[in-house]
Amino acid sequence: QVQLVESGGGLVQPGGSLRLSCAASGSIRRVNAMGWYRQAPGKQRELVATITSGGRTNYADSVKGRFTISRDNGRNTIYVQMNSLKPEDTAVYYCNAALVPMGRIFEHDYWGQGTQVTVSS
Repeated sequence: QVQLVESGGGLVQPGGSLRLSCAASGSIRRVNAMGWYRQAPGKQRELVATITSGGRTNYADSVKGRFTISRDNGRNTIYVQMNSLKPEDTAVYYCNAALVPMGRIFEHDYWGQGTQVTVSS
């Protein structure tokens, strides 16, 4: 069974920083792209940043220059360093992984349980 476990959320003041982590564990054959998404109250889930197994990154315009996604392939773990946080960054942040489970051929999509990030003074 495959699991994605996020950590690092919390309450931070505007202008502050947080670092989120997400580790994929279980019977995994290969992990392809991974990424972070977020969902604010009353809004749809939106992309924050993604990273391929080769390290290619993609960011939402709203976080470019403030957030940095990185990856440790050996640990099937991704991180997002969030700087200069704004109140509008407040949301539940979800980790996503496109991976091939052991014994399977095709890629499947997995989601973490989410971690709350609140930016408020």
